[in-house]
Amino acid sequence: MNAIVALCHFCELHGPRTLFCTEVLHSPLPQGAGSGDISGQNEQGEEEEGGIQMSSRIRSHSPAEGASADSSSPGPKKSDMCEASGKTSGCRSLAGGHPGYVSHDKETSIKYVSHQHPNHPQLFSIVRQACVRSLSCEVCPGREGPIFFGDEQHGFVFSHTFFIKDSLARGFQRWYSIITIMMDRIYLINSWPFLLGKIRGIIDELQGKALKVFEAEQFGCPQRAQRMNTAFTPFLHQRNGNAARSLTSLTNDENLWACLHTSFAWLLKACGSRLTEKLLEGAPTEDTLVQMEKLADLKEESEGWDGSEEEEKPSSQPDVVEGQELSKSSPETSLMPDCNSWNVAHRRLSVFRSLRHMRQVLGASAFRMLAWHVLMGNQVIWKAQDVDLVQSAFDVLRTMLPIGCVRIIPYSEQYEEAYRCNFLGLSPHVQIPPHILSSEFAVLVEVRAATRSSLYPTLFDDEQSLNKYEFVVTSGSPVAADRVGPTILNKIEAALTNQNLSVDVVDQCLVCLKEEWMNKVKVLFKFTKVDSRPKEDTQKLLSILGAAEEDNVKLLKFWMTGLSKTYKSHLMSTVRSPTSSESRN
Repeated sequence: MNAIVALCHFCELHGPRTLFCTEVLHSPLPQGAGSGDISGQNEQGEEEEGGIQMSSRIRSHSPAEGASADSSSPGPKKSDMCEASGKTSGCRSLAGGHPGYVSHDKETSIKYVSHQHPNHPQLFSIVRQACVRSLSCEVCPGREGPIFFGDEQHGFVFSHTFFIKDSLARGFQRWYSIITIMMDRIYLINSWPFLLGKIRGIIDELQGKALKVFEAEQFGCPQRAQRMNTAFTPFLHQRNGNAARSLTSLTNDENLWACLHTSFAWLLKACGSRLTEKLLEGAPTEDTLVQMEKLADLKEESEGWDGSEEEEKPSSQPDVVEGQELSKSSPETSLMPDCNSWNVAHRRLSVFRSLRHMRQVLGASAFRMLAWHVLMGNQVIWKAQDVDLVQSAFDVLRTMLPIGCVRIIPYSEQYEEAYRCNFLGLSPHVQIPPHILSSEFAVLVEVRAATRSSLYPTLFDDEQSLNKYEFVVTSGSPVAADRVGPTILNKIEAALTNQNLSVDVVDQCLVCLKEEWMNKVKVLFKFTKVDSRPKEDTQKLLSILGAAEEDNVKLLKFWMTGLSKTYKSHLMSTVRSPTSSESRN
């Protein structure tokens, strides 16, 4: 994240002062920054934290910290800082000659550099102005808490002011702030919750250490009673000109600045990696919208369950959620509303790896019949003893449909009607009604123990589980070999038979085909359901879309049920709006 994090202090003699800041360097260290490496320092150990290499090999002291009297230095002059004989004081964090701190992020080759002031004059001016504003005019009520300010020219600032206990200070406390400065206003505002929580944690730690020191000093020599006895003596004279105490003295932590460097460097790295840009081409797909709606429904349902007793559902009626399935293997087994967590403890590797693999196992003609029924929205029934095999088959077949068109009961001990599910897994002993077996709107796949003469040829070592099965696909309306079928089915088969296409490429091809036909579904839905056009116009539209054939029309009507509620409500609200009605007239 291209930002600067700084700790600021309000000095009673010199006003707002920058004590310590950490900046990000994406290029090699500036001139003279790496020249201060000493052989003795190079031999010191290195630590790693959060992917950042913490090193004691740090840059040499620059004029910005007041080590020299160069008038061109962007930093404050010695006369503008509390005297401390070269040691730290209220206006100074690092002692004169201290080279500062540098951390190396090995993942991104970024350096996090900490010192009292930025070395660049322009950055020094920006940090200085933000420091003054954070400790003077830009404060929240109570003078303690977070606030946001800034502009395009001087950057935008997230500032959190706070007090540190000091038994020798006026009011027994000193005023500090931690500020984060960057030029990207939107990014900084979006990072507000993250920065607030992490910076508040740093502040709590500083205040906790200072409170312990304050209580110990008050116990040994109470300052309040001593000041009451000298109430008429001017306070500044009482200080006898001594410099304000440093933060290391107030917290009794000699490693304070090294710890702050670690915290600030991690804060910059974590805040920069938590928000990433993603390129979105076009509007969200229907599958994405349906998934978001399902997640919202599940969240709302789970919130409704909180605080109320769950009632046990009857074992004879397994539940179904569109695009998801709920499993029930016994009356004692609880229903789980997530297909991915269904029977996870007992799931093995997928039996069917892809549509191409299933086509090889079932055979070309049987697979075409099965795929035709899947695309048409007819009920697909699998009868097998192996529950994992049925679940694997449904996981593969559902990829041909939009998520909104998928309703699965993965395994049941009784037949379920087609209106409840279009994918149904049954135990081998379950009796299917005769009218279903002879129906043209259902297809049955029976998984039987293979005879010796019909063993499936093992193509891979992991197909031993399929070698013992025989798959029989039957339907009341078998698909004739010479039947043209829906256009998307022919394209899917062409992709599956093309051995030059890998499985991943076929998957992407399937995604594109589904999106293409979902766009046709949207056009047809608006044309027929929203605009209420006559049948003659609808036939002309289907011809233009290349979907005038009977199978294509049936497919479009079934896929129309998979449209998201968001899309439907958007269309209906557009039609009902006054501006829409006027434009149509």
